[in-house]
Amino acid sequence: MLYWTLKYVLLGPLLKLFWPAKITGLDNIPKTGGAVVASNHLAVVDSFFLPTHVKRRIVFLAKSEYFTEPGVKGTLKKWFFTGTGQYPVDRSGGSAGQAALNTGVRLLREGRLLGVYPEGTRSPDGRLHKGKTGIARMALEARVPVVPVAMLGTDKVNPIGSKMWWPKRIRIHIGKPLDFSRYDGLAGDRFIERSITDEVMYALMELSGQEYVDIYAARAKELAEAEAGGATVAVPRQGSGRDVTRTPETEAS
Repeated sequence: MLYWTLKYVLLGPLLKLFWPAKITGLDNIPKTGGAVVASNHLAVVDSFFLPTHVKRRIVFLAKSEYFTEPGVKGTLKKWFFTGTGQYPVDRSGGSAGQAALNTGVRLLREGRLLGVYPEGTRSPDGRLHKGKTGIARMALEARVPVVPVAMLGTDKVNPIGSKMWWPKRIRIHIGKPLDFSRYDGLAGDRFIERSITDEVMYALMELSGQEYVDIYAARAKELAEAEAGGATVAVPRQGSGRDVTRTPETEAS
């Protein structure tokens, strides 16, 4: 109830008024059943604008700490995150990445739309970066399609480092669902999961028009910070497709 109130009565109309969006491909969102909604990630506001324009509820995974803070501030944060479609993930019982994967699979099997950013974090330079294979594992284990989505212009609304939201027009392009049923039963095969993830990233590249670079966004940020500080850094060879970070913490999105 709180989610729909924010979407249709409070937050949704406000976002549509000050940040009008041109959206294409809405019919590509499945009307029923679970699906991974995989988006590029240019700004924090991506998680607000995308659900506003999709009729079905999109769930995003968030740290459980956002929902358990005591006091008035904690209550307001819980209200806001719950109302914007965030779902708490308990990271205290072991691997944070594995907890996110398990929760994501469960929600997908329940028939939910699960919003995921395969890059794992915001793009530090506006380019599209190598995807983490957690998205492929969830799709395979839950046996659901992946819907690619390109968000454009949100980095102008909320530039990195800025707390302001500027009135800019945004674009949202939703691609056709990607069916990976040919790989049923192969969850856990790292080569299959990498192949699926790369196919998703290629679809995002075509939808967004972004330049693709074969390094993780987090690594690209580290390299940029090191160069800004005058340090000498070794830049990974592009195009190898080699994934050297296989732990669940780095692979989950």
